[in-house]
Amino acid sequence: MSWLLSRVLMLVLGTGIGGWIGWWLGHWMLAPQLAAGLGAGVAVTLMGLWDAARAHRLVNWLRGDQTEDAPRLGGIWGEIAYRMERGLRDRERRYERERQQLEQFLQAMEASPNGVILLDDQDQIQWCNTLAADHFQLDPQRDKLQRITNLVRYPAFVSYLQSRQYNHPLALQNSRGRAHLQVLMRDYGVGGECRRLILSLDVTDRERNESMRRDFVANVSHEIRTPLTVLAGFIETMASLNLTEAERKRVLHLMQQQTQRMQTLVGDLLTLAQLEGSPRPAPDHWIALDPLLARVSADAHALSAGRHELVCDRLTQVEVAGVETELLSAIANLVSNAVRYTPEGGRIEVHWRWLGEKGGEVAVVDNGPGIAREHLPRLTERFYRVDGSRSRDTGGTGLGLSIVKHVIQRHGGELRVDSEPGKGSTFRLLFPATRLRHVDAPAMGDESAPAMLAAREDDEAA
Repeated sequence: MSWLLSRVLMLVLGTGIGGWIGWWLGHWMLAPQLAAGLGAGVAVTLMGLWDAARAHRLVNWLRGDQTEDAPRLGGIWGEIAYRMERGLRDRERRYERERQQLEQFLQAMEASPNGVILLDDQDQIQWCNTLAADHFQLDPQRDKLQRITNLVRYPAFVSYLQSRQYNHPLALQNSRGRAHLQVLMRDYGVGGECRRLILSLDVTDRERNESMRRDFVANVSHEIRTPLTVLAGFIETMASLNLTEAERKRVLHLMQQQTQRMQTLVGDLLTLAQLEGSPRPAPDHWIALDPLLARVSADAHALSAGRHELVCDRLTQVEVAGVETELLSAIANLVSNAVRYTPEGGRIEVHWRWLGEKGGEVAVVDNGPGIAREHLPRLTERFYRVDGSRSRDTGGTGLGLSIVKHVIQRHGGELRVDSEPGKGSTFRLLFPATRLRHVDAPAMGDESAPAMLAAREDDEAA
């Protein structure tokens, strides 16, 4: 009420002053009462014009963008301007806080491992994150306010959306045919609005792992069942038939072969389990490569029994940081595979080579039948065989190259395969320079592989 009282007092005071001035001037014109009335009217008019000017300033400020402060007017208009400005600033602060919260919420959904789509009550896309756009081949900006059923036309998806029964997720395969999606929908909204939240998850890896698990169990079961069936048949034969000594020895020999086959399979499975569950090999435990190659060469000669020409480097003067048993297993697997699959009279070579700053490699080269290009990417899969029957005849379990890949990756390296039908095969174990040193290097392994190579070349040149 203070502003109202002050305004009434100003009006009364202004009218009184205007009337008194008019009355005083009216004595000179011999009409004091008329002059007093005119003076009071002029005073009221001036006060109205001043009031209108202040109101005009406030209206102009309201018509603008209100980025500047409200005009300082005083009185009732100053009070109105102050309260309007404060209300606007409070509303701007609330809007900015809500905008930041919404932005943070959308950023959180953008970072979600799930695809997220928000639909309105007309099934139009209000927002979607990048992952959902990739899952359903959408454009997050262009496809806003588009009906999702016009863009995602999978019959199963449309039926799921329209069914309103979202108790169980929907399994879906996207149009590229390479990804498996799991889609889940939920209703939300207030005030009678029925909006929908769509979550999509790429379960391709899960499906692939599940498929690999099923294949793995099926392959292990098959690999073990076959020798067990053979053993059971031989045991029944020995129990029910009177065999001659030669027949009995032959049956026992075949039983021993099948038993050895199962033992090899179980041993390879245990090796794989140990490799997958063990910590990475220490980088400061150095193993001389020459003794490993010597053992591999001896085993290869025994397995070949003179049927192949074998050439193996013996004086590499290299040490590798790693686990001796794993390195021996990896190289031996490659060499034994070459011996098994190379026809009699073929040539098998095992070489060591420095690769400068890239490290070095152990290469196993044969001139066997070679491998077709389409098989190369899958050679390291468990139980994958280019020729299954031939692999079993040679005693292979289908796990050798998988073991080799795990070993070389645990040592920071890589397995590379080059092969063409009729031109033989080359399997390379690439070791990083940080895990290699010359035999004459310091105990802590400070010398790098390129420096070792340069020193050796200087010695040879001298």
